Amino acid sequence: MTWRDTVLFLVGWTTGWVLWARVPRLPASPPTTRSGALAVIVPARDEAASLPALLASLVPQLGSADELVVVDDGSTDATAALAAAGGARVIPAPTLPVGWTGKASACHTGAAATSAPTLVFLDADVVLEPGALDRLAAAVAATPGGLVSVQPWHGMARPVEQLSVPFNLVAVAGTGLAAPGAGRRRTRVAFGPVLATARADYERVGGHAHAEVRASVVDDIALARRYDGNVRVAVDRSVASFRMYPGGFGPLLEGWTKNIATGAGNVPWWAFAATVAWLWSMIGAPAAGWPCWLASALQVYVLGRRVGAVRWWAALLAPLLAIWFLAVLARSGWRRLRGRPVRWRGRDVVV
Repeated sequence: MTWRDTVLFLVGWTTGWVLWARVPRLPASPPTTRSGALAVIVPARDEAASLPALLASLVPQLGSADELVVVDDGSTDATAALAAAGGARVIPAPTLPVGWTGKASACHTGAAATSAPTLVFLDADVVLEPGALDRLAAAVAATPGGLVSVQPWHGMARPVEQLSVPFNLVAVAGTGLAAPGAGRRRTRVAFGPVLATARADYERVGGHAHAEVRASVVDDIALARRYDGNVRVAVDRSVASFRMYPGGFGPLLEGWTKNIATGAGNVPWWAFAATVAWLWSMIGAPAAGWPCWLASALQVYVLGRRVGAVRWWAALLAPLLAIWFLAVLARSGWRRLRGRPVRWRGRDVVV
């Protein structure tokens, strides 16, 4: 350990705290009952294990005029039957058109099959907290012409799921959404698990049918860019939670490989540079001495708990988690450059 190692560590470590200065939240539940109906659209492909929990949390929040549609995207399990039993109208997705991703096609199909003035798109593995729909509707009303996005809190039940920790951290830090002054900057990214917007605005920007959105692996970011920076993003456990990759290491690796390189190419340069410095502090913490290692682990634990169920032992492995993140980023970038697909839910998806 040298003083240079310590100084470099402290610079990166401090940068991490700055990137998380203020985690954006949605306002608390509005004092009055919302006006206007919602159309809730859930794209689902082989989601029999996750869908019942979403519907159980969602259906009690629906008003009499609200619409709930599950778009069954060629499922081979009991997704459609469970959706119908859970109170949803089930619509089969059409044969996947050339140049479309499955999720974009399903979202477009669901939007076209509904008529309510406000659209809410939910991933099937999301679970809503009480009052979440009202809060989303209020946020849409307070963001005229814009898109509302929420990153749910990530429940990670199995030890292998802790491999998502660095991706959860970077997904927020790398966008600059929690950094000082974030509210004064235009936002061109969004988180796909929870999206809400006025139907008129969705149709105005082309929705999921727009050429830049329908073919994108990260359709959430592509859609956000269509709103020209008028995007309200929250990271809020009091709105929703989810469990992304309960199937183990294989789906986790392919899922993050599918998303991470494309997402990295859509973040502000300054946030990208700051995040690299922060990751470098994690990797270099052991070289800077055990106090720095413990300081880094504490930081990963404290910040990680804001977005997911981080375990203390995983935080102690922060240097290895940072290396793991960079390895998957490199894998994703290589596949993107080569045009090589990943296998995701029975389909080849080009990164």
